[in-house]
Amino acid sequence: MNTTAADPASIVAANLPYLRRYARALTGSQETGDRYAAATLEAILEDPEALTHATGPKIALFRAFHLVWSSAGAPLGNPDTEMSRKAQDHMATLTPNTREALLLHAIEGFSFPDIAQIMQVTARQAEELVHIAKNEMANSVAGSVLIIEDEAIIAMDIQMIVAEIGHRVTGIARTRAQAVELAARERPDLILADIHLADQSSGIDAVNDILRQFDEIPVIFITAFPERLLTGKKPEPAFLIVKPYSEAQVRSAVSQAMFFASTESLTT
Repeated sequence: MNTTAADPASIVAANLPYLRRYARALTGSQETGDRYAAATLEAILEDPEALTHATGPKIALFRAFHLVWSSAGAPLGNPDTEMSRKAQDHMATLTPNTREALLLHAIEGFSFPDIAQIMQVTARQAEELVHIAKNEMANSVAGSVLIIEDEAIIAMDIQMIVAEIGHRVTGIARTRAQAVELAARERPDLILADIHLADQSSGIDAVNDILRQFDEIPVIFITAFPERLLTGKKPEPAFLIVKPYSEAQVRSAVSQAMFFASTESLTT
């Protein structure tokens, strides 16, 4: 049975949370990302064969999104904060198409041949775009990072990755209370947070407590429970990494979050 042709609705439903995650990170706006994800679904309803125009349904879905988004001029979300405005100013300095390729590769896990189909370039061009994006983002800014993670081995691994790309870790919190205390002691430029913490506390609650103290700190959630955050309701995280993660995913998300949220407080 040809599942792609017979049941496009189930294929789209299975991959929609990941498309929405990608669209959100790509456009810098949950509202704008969801609008173009919805437009993609409308295009597929009009032409279900669009899901067969690639080697796999997920690749076809992301390819359809890129056709819709690119035909609209690759728009970004309207900046609603000073941080958003600065993020979009930074985006204007990037080499065209590099951020799309990096997100597809490092966050969504597509191979270079997959990206070639989605973006309609060659596999070699896709690899070069990712290489350029990594260099442009990693060299842009450095800052301080608070890690909220109760598993010691994972926390140490994340700390090592963060340090290797030039950022400083302000502390590692195992509980909600520790996270709030560390943030109050030194305001971080970025928060990396798990959801389930020691003593049954919540990383989501810890982050919300911290954000009530400080405005506009970017957050990356690293979790084995993405459904807790990819609900379709506002707000959703711009950056979400699913456990088990890869080093490349963490590097990419941290570099992007620092790049797009950089302010005068960061060391440029």
